[in-house]
Amino acid sequence: MSVDALAIVLWALSVAVTVAAVVLVVRTITRMVRIVHLGRPDPTRSASPGRRLWTMVKETVGHTRMFQWSAVAAAHWFVFAGFIVLSLLIVEAYGEVISPDFELPLLGGWGVWNIVVEILGVTTVVGGVVLIVFRQLAHPRRAGRRSRFTGSSFWQAYFVEIVVVIEGLGVLLVRGFKSATGYLDAPSWSDPVARGLGAIVGGNDAAIRLMASVKVFSAMVWIIVIALNITMGIAWHRFTVWPNVFFKREASGAPALGALKPMMSNGAPIDFEKADPEVDVFGAGKIEDFSWKGFLDFTTCTECGRCQTQCPAWNTGKPLSPKLLVMSLRDHAYAKAPYLLAGGGTDSEGNEKLSEAELAELRHRDPLAALEAGRPLVGGSEVDGIIDPDALWACTNCGACVEQCPVDIEHVDHIVDMRRYQVMIESEFPTELGTLFKNLENKGNPWGQNQSGRLDWAKDLPFEVPVVDGVLGDDVEYLFWIGCAGAYDDRARRTTRATAELLHIAGVGFAVLGEGETCTGDPARRAGNEFLFQMLAQQNVETLGEAFGERERKKIIATCPHCFNTLLNEYPLLGGHYEVLHHTQVLNRLVREKKLVPVADPGRDAKVPVTYHDPCFLGRHNRVYEPPREVLAAAGLVQAEMPRHHERALCCGAGGARMWMEETIGKRINLERTDEALATGAKKIVTACPYCNIMIGDGLTARQAEGLGDGVQVLDVAQMLLTSVKG
Repeated sequence: MSVDALAIVLWALSVAVTVAAVVLVVRTITRMVRIVHLGRPDPTRSASPGRRLWTMVKETVGHTRMFQWSAVAAAHWFVFAGFIVLSLLIVEAYGEVISPDFELPLLGGWGVWNIVVEILGVTTVVGGVVLIVFRQLAHPRRAGRRSRFTGSSFWQAYFVEIVVVIEGLGVLLVRGFKSATGYLDAPSWSDPVARGLGAIVGGNDAAIRLMASVKVFSAMVWIIVIALNITMGIAWHRFTVWPNVFFKREASGAPALGALKPMMSNGAPIDFEKADPEVDVFGAGKIEDFSWKGFLDFTTCTECGRCQTQCPAWNTGKPLSPKLLVMSLRDHAYAKAPYLLAGGGTDSEGNEKLSEAELAELRHRDPLAALEAGRPLVGGSEVDGIIDPDALWACTNCGACVEQCPVDIEHVDHIVDMRRYQVMIESEFPTELGTLFKNLENKGNPWGQNQSGRLDWAKDLPFEVPVVDGVLGDDVEYLFWIGCAGAYDDRARRTTRATAELLHIAGVGFAVLGEGETCTGDPARRAGNEFLFQMLAQQNVETLGEAFGERERKKIIATCPHCFNTLLNEYPLLGGHYEVLHHTQVLNRLVREKKLVPVADPGRDAKVPVTYHDPCFLGRHNRVYEPPREVLAAAGLVQAEMPRHHERALCCGAGGARMWMEETIGKRINLERTDEALATGAKKIVTACPYCNIMIGDGLTARQAEGLGDGVQVLDVAQMLLTSVKG
């Protein structure tokens, strides 16, 4: 086949645009790698490479996290598969520009390959169109703040999606032209779309060459555009998601929930007994204080907004959006990078590392980087801060953002790292937290109550509650961890009493620490006061060590999910390894074993639904969803689920130490959740967390003062079960 002038021109243009694209993208990738390496070391990310590899393949190829939202995930999967498989046809297109009958060696005539290309060609086009339509339907001009695309870049998204459609159409049209001209060497069963298109559009050598060059040009222009826009996560995530998933915090593939990331300095968990402020890093006070994995997280954000739609703060009118926070950190990191790569930064005393001459040269070469270097990481608009303090402190640590993120960004860890610096170095935090820290340090509980009151909940019980004195006796199976709320808050005390009664009825041996118990430190840690957390935790680890003695199995029951999570997931870092169960798990087992026998009363409860609220630190953080529901079902109760439940349940507003801070911006989160519960028509709102009980109880009181929710109660699962067992 002869090579005409058109072929030569198209080939020359294809080579030119390809060379430009390759040079630019290699330069950008090199720069991106250098910038990611500006982050602090984190050697914990490479353990269990085999499990990490499997997690990476499962989450990327299988789209396991994407499929939490099935319709969009299906469209995205076809675009993803088309991007990978059909990229080979870009290689083929170079040959087709010169010789229209060119096909990939080995694959070109293989029937299986051809039918796969046909399917992916169609589904890539359909998937791209679906994503464009979905983005339009969910546009902020329609949904306002509720749109998950609020704050996202639309031109970047449409550019990526339009190129996807062009590439898919290019594949189909080239095949149609080749079919019409007799160049498509494939079994008849494997090219129905190509034969159909060929019959409609016909084809000739020039058409094949032109469309093949369109495929090359669109692909190379796509590469050039992303190379010129290093922060274009909407496109770059196609490449960075692979390492970001591989290096996620949990090698098991679990999201970064449960325990917080340890406070790291120089690649190791910080030891406060040896910590030196001149050397060690206390949280994140500058962008370069984040680890390299943090930089990779920021780079990988797709701006999809799934985190934003689930965030209780954003959904109640507060300035925190997990998406916008990560985007702000990303943009700041890459804008400041030239300054950092030039050796810029400050020492422990705030002195600039660059000389005046070096700073002057930087200001001349990259004035924007020099300006960006002067912006504080956390600060209001008056100081041109990157992250607004109101956004930083609005986070409830509920984990909804982490749960929903399809590329495994660890939002909560990053937020708490910034809080740590604000608390321990800057002493900049909401005023109310000062009282919390003082009460925890001096009294061992957030309320500032006396230790002598820790057993007041047990007064007037029809049996004596065993208190640990020395080492637990052989007749004690569980240590019952009461928690601060369970000991001091009147509503939570009812849960504690109900749980103790049920354990007693079931004949379960248990004991409590009484005045020997102190706060687990959860509110201190979530607020960023790592030093106070470790002080409280070490005290508790010592106390528990004395109580359990040489026991092999150290079993604890907790009614508070925050205590449950801290004892189970946070204390192992400090040497405390226990079997920790939430009271709903134990009660559910006792019901199944017939040690507790609920008595359903059809006349009282059969037609009156209850609705169960999933506590964040029981559900999302620790995957305990069914035991509380199974206990309620065993009691013969009809359950009406709220629209947001299980892994998408809305937070009550108390987590992340928000229980101890005033909520003055937007709608109160507890009112939002209370409204959702009342809308189910349930007469009892049931939960399994003392803080959820308090928050939703306060919300219900507020609504009842407005004439809503008359006769509705907020109760714990244990209270419901005790009523049923007693008949």
